[in-house]
Amino acid sequence: MWTDAVDIRDFYASSLGSVARRMIRRKIREVWPDVTGLNVLGIGYAAPYLNSFRSEAGRVLSAMQAPQGVLHWPTDGKGLTVLSDEGELPFPDLSMDRVLLMHGLEYTEQLRPLLREAWRVLSGSGRLMIVVPNRRGLWARFERTPFGHGRPYSPGQISRLLRDNMFTPVQSHVALFVPPTRSRMVLSSAPALEKVGQKLFSTFAGVVMAEATKQIYAGHLQTSAEKKRGSYLPIGRKTPGTPTRS
Repeated sequence: MWTDAVDIRDFYASSLGSVARRMIRRKIREVWPDVTGLNVLGIGYAAPYLNSFRSEAGRVLSAMQAPQGVLHWPTDGKGLTVLSDEGELPFPDLSMDRVLLMHGLEYTEQLRPLLREAWRVLSGSGRLMIVVPNRRGLWARFERTPFGHGRPYSPGQISRLLRDNMFTPVQSHVALFVPPTRSRMVLSSAPALEKVGQKLFSTFAGVVMAEATKQIYAGHLQTSAEKKRGSYLPIGRKTPGTPTRS
C-alpha cells in the first residue's frame, strides 16, 4: 500500500510529524556528521531529512518514486526533486556519495530493482542508509502515520536484504521512542524518551536505520570473443597427437 506524497507532507507539518523528524534526523546526523563537498541523494520521501545537508554538501537531490507522486522541494528555492521510476533512477553510475532511502522501501513492489539502482548510482566509497518502520515498534501498529503503512522490518531482515542485493551492512541504529500520540505533554518529553529508549528499550524503537557499503567483486569476466577463440580450431590445422585419417 502506498502513502501519497501529499499525505506524508501533511504528516510532517503536524506537531507529531515535527517531533518524529527531529528525532530521526538527529540520529542520521550522528551517523553522517560531515558531508562537506559530497553528493547526497534522497530516494522515496526523504525531503524532510535532506534540508540539514544543503548548507555543506556539494549537491543534494531528491528522487521521489512515481507511484507516490512528487512535490516541489525545497520550498525556498529552485526545484531539486525528480519523479522517477523505481527501477530506473535518472542519475549516472557512481555519481552519489550518500544515498538516503526513506519512506520508500516499505512501500515498493520493485524491491530488488530499487536496491540495484541505489547500488548503481552509489560511488565505490559511498554509503547507503535505509530507514524503515521497526516490525516490533509501536509506530508500525498505527495507520495514522506513514510508519504504519507498508511492510515493517526487523534489523535482521534489513541486514539480509542488503546482503542479498550486493551491499555490506556496516552498522544498525534505532530511533523514535516517543509514542505516536498528539499529547503535547508526551511530545515535549521526546528528547528524554529518546535517551532512555536508546539505553533500555532499543528493541521497541519506531524505526530501524541500517547503513551499508557496496560489495564490489574483482575478477576477469571472459568475453564472448574469448569464448569463441577457445571453442573453434581453424580449418587445415590439427592438434598435437591427433591421428591422420588414411
